[in-house]
Amino acid sequence: MPAAPERADAARNRHRILTAAARMVAAGGVERLALDDVAKAADVGVGTVYRRFGDRAGLVFALLEEQDERFRARVTAGPPPLGPQARPAERLRAFLHALVDLSVDQRQLLLLAESSSPAARYRNASYTFQHAHTSALVAELRPDADAAYLADALLAPFAPGLVDHQVRAGGFSPERIKDGLDQLLLGLLPHRDG
Repeated sequence: MPAAPERADAARNRHRILTAAARMVAAGGVERLALDDVAKAADVGVGTVYRRFGDRAGLVFALLEEQDERFRARVTAGPPPLGPQARPAERLRAFLHALVDLSVDQRQLLLLAESSSPAARYRNASYTFQHAHTSALVAELRPDADAAYLADALLAPFAPGLVDHQVRAGGFSPERIKDGLDQLLLGLLPHRDG
C-alpha cells in the first residue's frame, strides 16, 4: 500500500525545521544543532521535531538527504561532464571531484551522522546511489574488472573521518584531494580514454 501523502501542515513544518537547522549549522557548526534550539528557531514545538526526526541523528540524515537529492539530480540530468552525455572516464573523474566538494562541505554533518551509526553510511540511499553510479562507470571502462569492488575502493577515500582528518590535520585543500583521486584513477583507466 503506498504511503499516504504528507499533510500540508506537516510539509510546512518539515521545511521550517530543516531550514532552521541548516541555518544553525551554517552559522555555528553541528555543535549548535540542539533539537530544542532548532524547534525554537523554526517556531514549532519541540515535540514536533522529535516526532518528525526522532533525534539529532535523524535530523542530520534529513539535512544530508535534501542536499543529496540535488547532487543526484546533477549527476542524472545535469550537463556533462558530471551529467549524461560525457564519456565514462570524464564522467567518473567529474563525479569523484564533485564528491570531494560535497564531502568537504558536508563533513561536519557526515561526521555526526557516522558517529551516531558507523555502518549507516553504507545503508544510506546516498551511498547506494554513489556505489551504483561508480560501479556502472567502472564496468563501462573496464569490463574485465570487479566493478563492485573497485567502486567501494574509489569511494573509501570519502569516509567522513578521513576527509575531516585530511582537511583539518593535514591541511589538504579540495584540489589536493582531487589530484590524489586523479592518481588513483590512472591505475584504473584503460590506456585509451573511454
